Amino acid sequence: MNITSYTARAPQLVQALEALAQRADNQDSASTLFHELSGITVLVAKKFTNDRTADGMHDAFHLTVGCISLGISQAGIADSNEAKLSFLLQHGAEYVFQMGFRHIKELSALPYAAYVSDFDNDAFIQQRNLKAIFLEICNADPVSVWTGDAVYQNELLDRKRNRKIIDCAKWLRKNNSNGLVKDSELDANAAISIAVIFAVSGDGCIVARTGQRELENLIARARETRPDVEVNWNDFLKKIPPEFQPILRERMEELRGTIVKKIFSKTKIKTVLTELQDHYAGSEQDIDYS
Repeated sequence: MNITSYTARAPQLVQALEALAQRADNQDSASTLFHELSGITVLVAKKFTNDRTADGMHDAFHLTVGCISLGISQAGIADSNEAKLSFLLQHGAEYVFQMGFRHIKELSALPYAAYVSDFDNDAFIQQRNLKAIFLEICNADPVSVWTGDAVYQNELLDRKRNRKIIDCAKWLRKNNSNGLVKDSELDANAAISIAVIFAVSGDGCIVARTGQRELENLIARARETRPDVEVNWNDFLKKIPPEFQPILRERMEELRGTIVKKIFSKTKIKTVLTELQDHYAGSEQDIDYS
C-alpha cells in the first residue's frame, strides 16, 4: 500500500539522492545514476523539448526528475528517503522513469471530461494530450517543492469518475426505450440528466435522448398527474445495474431541488423548457421538432 503523503516537498528523486549523499561508499551508485539520468534527459529532450538548446535540455531534465519521482511515489513504498533510494537503486532510474511514464499514459487514456467525441481516437490528438499531461505533472524543479504526485492522484480520481459517468450514459443509450442511440458523440452528463428527469413520470421508460416535443409533454403530464417522484425514481433505479446506481442517485440529489422542482411549479412551460434545453439536455436533444 502506498503510504506516501502528498504534501509540498522536494521531488522524490531528490529525496532519494539526499539519502545517497549520506552513504559512505556512494561513488559507484552516484556514477551509475548520473549516467542513467543523463541518458534519460537526452531522450526526453529529443521527444518532448529540444535536445539542441540549453533550454530544451533544462526542461527535459525537470521532466526526468518529475517522471522518476512520480514512479517512486506510486510504487507503494515507505515514505522515507532511504526507502526511495533503495527502490531506485534496486530497479534503476530508467525502469522507474518508465514506471512513471506508464502512469502518465494510463492517465492520458482516461477521459478528461464526461464527453465522447470523434476526436478521441485521433492519433494526433492522443499524442498531444499525452504530452500535455506529461508536461503538466512531471515538471519538477529539483530545488523547489513539487506536488505533481498530488496533481496526478486528483486527476486520476476525476478521470476515473468521468469514465464511470460515460459508461453509465452508454448503458442508458443502449437500453433507451425508443431504441439504441447510435450517435458517435456523447454528452454523458446530459444523457444521465435526461434519464433522471424523465424517470419522474413513472411510465417505466428509460430515456437517454429526447426532443423538444417530448420535453413539453413531460412537463405537461407531470403537472397534470403529479406523480410521486421518489417512488418513481426508486422503481427506475431497480432497472439499473448496481455499478451505475450511485451516479444516478447523485444526479437525483442535484436535480431534486432545481429543475425537477421547476417542472412541477407554476413557472411558464417555455421558461422551464429553455432551462432544460440549455443546462440539462445539451447535445442529447434532437434538433428537429417533430
